[in-house]
Amino acid sequence: MQAFLNTAIEAARKAGDIAQINFARINQSDIKTKAYNEFVTFVDEEAEKAIIDIIHGRYPDHTILGEEQGLKGDESDYLWIIDPIDGTTNYIHSFPVYCVSIALKIKGRLEVAVIYDPSRQELFTAIRGMGALLDGRKIRVSKQRTLQGALLGTGFPYRDQLDWLEVYLDIFIDFTRIVGAIRRPGSAALDLAYVASGRYDGFWEFGLKPWDVAAGVLLIQEAGGLVKSMIPGEDAVESGSLLCGNPHLFDPMSEIVSKYDDRLKKLF
Repeated sequence: MQAFLNTAIEAARKAGDIAQINFARINQSDIKTKAYNEFVTFVDEEAEKAIIDIIHGRYPDHTILGEEQGLKGDESDYLWIIDPIDGTTNYIHSFPVYCVSIALKIKGRLEVAVIYDPSRQELFTAIRGMGALLDGRKIRVSKQRTLQGALLGTGFPYRDQLDWLEVYLDIFIDFTRIVGAIRRPGSAALDLAYVASGRYDGFWEFGLKPWDVAAGVLLIQEAGGLVKSMIPGEDAVESGSLLCGNPHLFDPMSEIVSKYDDRLKKLF
């Protein structure tokens, strides 16, 4: 697994270098619209190509699922899930909260994860069964024992998710009444890395994609945290609607969200 991790690290750093070199240099003409309020730049495309070139240069038979190019390569037991810039809206506004996210699934199970923050040059890594690291140092989820005083992260529904907004806001209000504070920086992959490293005590969001969350889910699990789908009976990575936190807060957070199970089932 170490060889796979080394490949992911090299690819993430290369993509991060491309992003950082072009940071705060994006013009309106560089931005394309994929869907309403969903954007892509030439930097996303160049960074994703760099990741694919490095992975396929070493493992030409592996499959790659990327945000910009979709599936690349024939179906195999090895699936790389990549996001060249998680937080593109932040990026095009020169708001320095974005990252590169790379995960590897082998036979359907997450095995390797890398999240790289080029702005801070922070590298989060994990191999299943070997723990999670930040810049080579072991990390663990927080020890916060109560929702009172906890710091949570989240992301707001938008675009085609407006039908979810009412139930999301009800959950948001429930948490707001109890916790110490809630943050929404705009990069879900970094949010999950922050749960893994104890900067957040917990996190929840609807409507994410596998490339947003795959690496972060493994990081959290390897750092001693818990993750589940907010949609009953579904996989957290595949559903993209997930709740996570340290073991002390996971059940209290789940209890709050579970009040809305019937409404969520109707939406998804």
